[in-house]
Amino acid sequence: MSQSRIVVLGAGVSALTTALLLSKNSNYSITVVSKHMPGDYDIEYASPWAGANYLPVAKEGTAPETYERNTWPDLANLAENLPEAGVHFQETVIYRRAKDVGTAIGDWFSELMREDAWFRNVVPNFKVLGKEGLAGGIDGGTSFTSVCINTAIYLPWLVSQCLRNGVKFQRGIVSHVAEAASLHHSGKRADLVVNATGLSSLKLGGVEDSKLYPARGQIVLVRNDPGIMATVSGTDDGDDEATYIMHRAAGGGCILGGCLQEGKWESQPDPNLAIRIMKRCIELCPKLVPEGKGIEALDIIRHGVGLRPMRKGGIRIEKEIIKGPDGQAVQVVHNYGHGGYGYQTSYGCSQQVEKLVQEALQQKARL
Repeated sequence: MSQSRIVVLGAGVSALTTALLLSKNSNYSITVVSKHMPGDYDIEYASPWAGANYLPVAKEGTAPETYERNTWPDLANLAENLPEAGVHFQETVIYRRAKDVGTAIGDWFSELMREDAWFRNVVPNFKVLGKEGLAGGIDGGTSFTSVCINTAIYLPWLVSQCLRNGVKFQRGIVSHVAEAASLHHSGKRADLVVNATGLSSLKLGGVEDSKLYPARGQIVLVRNDPGIMATVSGTDDGDDEATYIMHRAAGGGCILGGCLQEGKWESQPDPNLAIRIMKRCIELCPKLVPEGKGIEALDIIRHGVGLRPMRKGGIRIEKEIIKGPDGQAVQVVHNYGHGGYGYQTSYGCSQQVEKLVQEALQQKARL
C-alpha cells in the first residue's frame, strides 16, 4: 500500500504537534513547509514568544474544553518523563479580584478564575485559597500544579521527534493554500494539506479568514526566579493589561507579562508598558526581587512582543476541498485560530485533526 502524501503548512506549536502525531502513522509521508522555523524570532511567528503554560480558559462543555482536557496528559507526561522536552511542573496560584468582572482580561480569564473550575479534576492538587492571608484587593483564588514550557527547547524538540519519524522540513512561502500541495518532498503532488498557519490565514489565498485578528502581547524575560507561577484577573493600569509570571524550564528564564491588545499589530516593545508590567509582577510576587527592592533588581534578558492568533468563533478545525489558481482541487484540513492557548490545546487539537485527515483521505480514496 502506497503512503498518503501530506504537507503541513506552518511550523508553530500547532503545526509541529499535528505533524508529530500524524508521523506515528506509517501510512503517511509528511513534509512540513513554513516561512518561519524554530529558532526564528519574527512578529509573524507567534509560538516562540509564548510563555508558555497550561492555564485553562475554555468554557465548560465546548470543543476548546475538550482540546485543553485532552492536552494535559501529554504535557504532564513530558514534564514527568522527558526532561529533554523543556517542560516542567510549577506550583501555580490564581488570584481573583471581583472588580475585574467585565474587563477584557477578566473575561479572558473568567473560567480560569472559577473556584469550581471544570479542570479541578484534571490538574493535580487543585485547592481553593482561604480568605485569610489574601492580600488587599484580592477576593479569592485557587492553587494547583501546572506546567511551564521553555519554547526555545520545546519547539526544536518537536522538530527532532518529527525528524526521527521521517518527517521532512523545508522553507517555503505560498500565496495560496493549494500551492502547498506541490511542495511535498517526494516531488509528487500531496494528497492533503494541513493548514496550520495561524494569523497568516487572514491573508492566505483560498482561506482569507476575516474572523482572524491579532491580540498583541508584550513580555519581559528576566533571570529572577519567583519560585511559583502566578496570575491575577486584572489590573488597575488598563482594561487590556494583564499580570502573569511563569518560570520556564531548563534555564529558560522567567516571563513577566503582559497585555491583550486586540487588533494591534505593533511589533516593537512599549517601554512604558514594560515598566508597568515589571512593577505589577513585583507587587503580585515580591519574591521576584530581594526584600525592599524594585524593578532595578530585575535582571532583564530581553523584551518581547508576540501576536496571538485570535479568531471570532474560536479555533477552526475542519476539512474542506479548495481549488487552487491552477484549477486543481486539494483536500485541506484547517487547524488555526488558537488565540492565547495554542500550547495548552496542542495535543487535543492535533488529535481532532488526525481524525479529519483520516476521513478526508478515505473520502479521496473512494472517489
